[in-house]
Amino acid sequence: MSNSNGFFVFYQLVWFDLTQQQKIKMSKIKIAIQKSGRLNEDSVKILKDCGISIDNGKDQLKAQTRNFPMEVMFLRNGDIPQYLRDGVVDIAIIGENVLIEKGQDISIAERLNFSKCKVSLAVPKEFEYNSIQDLDGKKIATSYPNTVNQFLAQKGITAELHQISGSVEIAPNIGLADAICDIVSSGSTLFKNNLKEVEVMLTSEAVLAVSPKISEESKKILEKLQFRIQAVLKARNSKYVLLNAPNEKIENIVKILPGMRSPTVLPLAEKGWSSIHTVVEKNKFWDILDELKSEGAEGILVCPIEKMVL
Repeated sequence: MSNSNGFFVFYQLVWFDLTQQQKIKMSKIKIAIQKSGRLNEDSVKILKDCGISIDNGKDQLKAQTRNFPMEVMFLRNGDIPQYLRDGVVDIAIIGENVLIEKGQDISIAERLNFSKCKVSLAVPKEFEYNSIQDLDGKKIATSYPNTVNQFLAQKGITAELHQISGSVEIAPNIGLADAICDIVSSGSTLFKNNLKEVEVMLTSEAVLAVSPKISEESKKILEKLQFRIQAVLKARNSKYVLLNAPNEKIENIVKILPGMRSPTVLPLAEKGWSSIHTVVEKNKFWDILDELKSEGAEGILVCPIEKMVL
């Protein structure tokens, strides 16, 4: 009888373990991305660079992925924080500025280093602006009332806000407002509407946000996704550098070159010369190029890196 009971308990444990593994295997993480615009394009690209293929047709609001346990939902950027809060989606690629405005209670898992912009105050070009005090008592049109109110409160400024969903730039031209607060990327939209940027309230970039209701199974999938994203972002910010140098200059050149650990040095067929390989942050390469040449480096090649796992 005891052996039978023991077998039954063992069978239950094995069945439970297999069920849990199958549950994890069958789980899919639900991700929201902006349904149109530059953030949509950048979001789709980073998923593609992570090896994730999205099966979506034109104007499709929900799509499956072929080679990763993920379901993609294409939503309005401003609606995504509520979908995260309600647990309708597990994660989202969203502008940080939207979280600051509508989702400060939502956590950020990863900063993605693309779709960068500013949230700024702008006034008509003829407005004589000297300081933030010039906006005291003025009317400001914006799609970001919470952000503006918080900023003005910190500065001790009182203003009348007009909340507008879109085309904020037109407000001063039609007499609705004295100033606006909006996203600024290149500044061309402000220029076209006879406006000038006067205050940068905050800077923003795309982030990977996480629902407070994400399940344990989805967290495991999120870890795998983050691993891929980190490899892609590291590669985007790095370049593989190869150069030739006389052996007597190797020590000095190695001191100049940063690397993940240390540069790789290989002998060339030509006696007295070696090839040096390393990884350099792309925004630092031009700063060290002159130093490399002055130390005798020749045949310098700079190559992109597809993925980089540390």
